Amino acid sequence: MVPLLSIKLLDWFNLNARILPWRQNPQPYRIWIAEIMLQQTRVDTVIPYFNRWMEEFPDIRSVAQADQVDVLRVWEGLGYYARARNLHQAAQIIQEKYHGELPKKPEELRSLPGIGEYSANAIASIAFNVDLPTLDGNISRVLARLIALEAPVQDKISRQTLLNFASTLLPIGHAGEFNQALMELGALVCLPHKPHCDQCPLIENCQSFTKGVQEKIPQKLSKKNLPHITATAGVIWQNHRVLIAQRPPKGLLGGLWEFPGGKLEDGETLEDCLLRELKEELDLPVEIDKKIAVYQHTYTHFRITLHAYCCHPLTHPIPKPKIQPAFYWVATSELSQFPMGKIDRQIAQSIFKESLC
Repeated sequence: MVPLLSIKLLDWFNLNARILPWRQNPQPYRIWIAEIMLQQTRVDTVIPYFNRWMEEFPDIRSVAQADQVDVLRVWEGLGYYARARNLHQAAQIIQEKYHGELPKKPEELRSLPGIGEYSANAIASIAFNVDLPTLDGNISRVLARLIALEAPVQDKISRQTLLNFASTLLPIGHAGEFNQALMELGALVCLPHKPHCDQCPLIENCQSFTKGVQEKIPQKLSKKNLPHITATAGVIWQNHRVLIAQRPPKGLLGGLWEFPGGKLEDGETLEDCLLRELKEELDLPVEIDKKIAVYQHTYTHFRITLHAYCCHPLTHPIPKPKIQPAFYWVATSELSQFPMGKIDRQIAQSIFKESLC
């Protein structure tokens, strides 16, 4: 028997669900891509990236056969680039091991790069209607408020409590629709701040609303101060071309292209830092002409302030990469062909549009 709460939620969802490209054509491949893109990213941000991805890579085979540079280029700007690298690797595994078909079993999905328990359950339920509950940020918030959970939802015990509660609500045969309805309620009504309780179909079932504590739940974890890094980068010119280097394949911004440089060490000047980094990474002596600009960005685990300088090689040496997999001298008009992180793309756009060196 389907709980009344679930019936009310599904009725609300049928009337209020947003029209989203992966819902209009809910093929398993499209749902997989959407779920990976939606990790730590808002729906409004994802939609244009999803549409562009589908134009470039309409199926799993096209992803598997693509060069990683092209995958990263299409993904550029969406952030958390390990997701793109994992999609590329997973597509190749699916092509070889599962004959190009996304596996249906959650345990098989979890074996693929970039797919954890949440994503596996979400994909299995939405794409294949497997009867499984799942938890993302929106769902966790909705469920925590319904039962007035007095603990952070990130706690292991809290997560299990919420999964158990979701399992009791799960309408057999409608898991995909139910999970999406919980996500939608969290995105449109049960907001993190100032939830629209007067619009909620579950207001009579919400213990947090009854107690008047809906804005205090879920409990927030105390924020940690992010460490700050100062770094330098060199825009190195030779024969009207600029040098870019590829980052190592793993780690932060893995596989993307950058203007070479690195982190400031204690006791260094910014110019000394850049000269040292270029020597260590590329064995390339340069003359620093002038500072171009200062850029700031916040990543998940740290903040960075990057000082970019215009440089020229002292002679005409060939860079000898010690860390970077590859390097190119490119015209500014060619920079758009190379996937970059946010700061490097800002530098590239600046030097393409303006005469900075």
